[in-house]
Amino acid sequence: MLDITKDIQSLTTFRRRSGDFMKLLRKSKRPVVLTVKGKAAAVVQDAEAYQRLLDAAALAGAEEGIRQGLEDSRKRRVRPAREFFDDFESRHGIPR
Repeated sequence: MLDITKDIQSLTTFRRRSGDFMKLLRKSKRPVVLTVKGKAAAVVQDAEAYQRLLDAAALAGAEEGIRQGLEDSRKRRVRPAREFFDDFESRHGIPR
């Protein structure tokens, strides 16, 4: 959860105290929203926390693909693989 007293800072403050912020990012694993003229401009976070975010997004994408595939199967929106590949090869000019 975002803590507006700690996790939203001006870009100027971040520039002046970047070393302190880097220590905080590593310790807290929480992102910091940087503002310019009072408006959100960027988000900075620890590399390890960012990697976890990427991993979670990839997993969610895979789960959504599986969910859609199961739904297609239940609704009989499927066709044999050979039929798909024949169609794909002819559409893309791939010789057999």
